[in-house]
Amino acid sequence: MAQLLMIREKIKSFYSRFEGFCKPALKFLLALVTLMIVNKGIPFASVLTSLPVMLVLALICSFFPMNFILVIGVLVVLLHLYALSLETVLITGVFFLLMFLLYFRFAPKDTILLLLTPICFTLKIPYVVPICAGLVGSPVSVISTGCGVVSWHLLHYIAENKSSLMTQESDPIFQLDKLRVLIDALLNNREMQVLVAAFAVTILCVYIIRRLPVDHCWTIAMITGMLIDIVVILVGDLRFETRISIPGLIIGSLVALAVAVVLQFFVFNVDYTRTERVQFEDDEYYYYVKAVPKNSVSLADRKVKKIKGREKPGTPASAEGGTEKERRDSPEYRVRRSKATIEQESRKTPPLREETLQDISGSVARNKNRTKRIILPEDTDQNT
Repeated sequence: MAQLLMIREKIKSFYSRFEGFCKPALKFLLALVTLMIVNKGIPFASVLTSLPVMLVLALICSFFPMNFILVIGVLVVLLHLYALSLETVLITGVFFLLMFLLYFRFAPKDTILLLLTPICFTLKIPYVVPICAGLVGSPVSVISTGCGVVSWHLLHYIAENKSSLMTQESDPIFQLDKLRVLIDALLNNREMQVLVAAFAVTILCVYIIRRLPVDHCWTIAMITGMLIDIVVILVGDLRFETRISIPGLIIGSLVALAVAVVLQFFVFNVDYTRTERVQFEDDEYYYYVKAVPKNSVSLADRKVKKIKGREKPGTPASAEGGTEKERRDSPEYRVRRSKATIEQESRKTPPLREETLQDISGSVARNKNRTKRIILPEDTDQNT
């Protein structure tokens, strides 16, 4: 557990240090994935499906707020549908206009949910969205998630029926029939309605439970939300005979639970064993506070300490008998030697330069016991 907490703190520290680069990079990836999914689902305008165009659009989105990604995505969808038929553009444009009015009025900060919902549907894990939205979102997240579900089903229907919508009949009656087909696809799609209802109920239940003042409220909210989502979808499938895959529902719900656990680790990782309850008062109120500490670990502050090694004998300080402080503090004694003894000792040592031999009688050497030895010439005064 400590290693996981250390990794989490390193990720948070890295993001806080390079936030100016991480945010544009993440928006670039989100915009690129959104454009790739749109171009793969309805590839009617070949110009927009090229990789350079997608990279340029994603790069532009990385320098603007998140809502700009939504606007670019809608424009790309309308351009694709314009290459298909004008009636499709009309119906889809009206739907997107109503969605924008509803979305920007109540949930303008939930752009990430509106974009991630079609992405999760494409990845076959749509049940991740309601649980995560209930954990970190608010009740108005129902609107953004519902708009994402309707958008994906509308584009999915257009992609599956492109052959009937692409006909170039100029008869006004036939054009009205295409409009009616698209409207029926939105109003009579039971699978879409069941998913919108199930996601809305799941988001509200998860939000209410995770705000309760009980221990392990997030864990209870995740498991309860998963079960409620499964039950509502199964009931809707039995009632309206939808085409929802039961094995896919079970596997997708388990994947959603795993993703929610990871999200909890990064957002709400607390230690209930160290819970404290505090009571205090002021002039008007009594306060009863329950404090639950977070699980955290401090990053190790590594400091490199330089250790200076012992000086080599060849350095000037060693040649003179150590540092100046050592020479000043060490005791000293005097030794009287004859010139014959000095010459005999000099023959045992390597030959020195002439100026060194002339001053050897006044040299200072250091003994093993760190004392000074001063060699005096033979004719030095006895009283010295």
